[in-house]
Amino acid sequence: VQLQASGGGLVQAGGSLRLSCSASGQTFSNYGMGWFRQAPGKEREFVGAVTRVGGITYYADSVKGRFTISRDNAKNTVYLQMNSLAPEDTAVYYCAATRSASIVLPENQYNYWGQGTLVTVSS
Repeated sequence: VQLQASGGGLVQAGGSLRLSCSASGQTFSNYGMGWFRQAPGKEREFVGAVTRVGGITYYADSVKGRFTISRDNAKNTVYLQMNSLAPEDTAVYYCAATRSASIVLPENQYNYWGQGTLVTVSS
């Protein structure tokens, strides 16, 4: 699976962005999808995930209530809607695909990774 993340940019605190991750190469609906982020000088961390057909989502506490993951299997795309952004959300955001049928958090459970898209939130 090849993954291409897009939609990053510069936004003011309190604003919103929607990231997209387009997949190609294999049957998209066979994969659970996750979003991760890596802030400057920090390790990459789990943001959220969605199961293969989108029935279940799970979020890190730091983004719960502000971020929403959805997917459109017909378009081979997963989305990360980010609202009420804060400077601490500044990071490179990555999408990843897992063969697991359930929600998984550890990075090593993901089989494919996109290249990342930078989100910068100004105060």
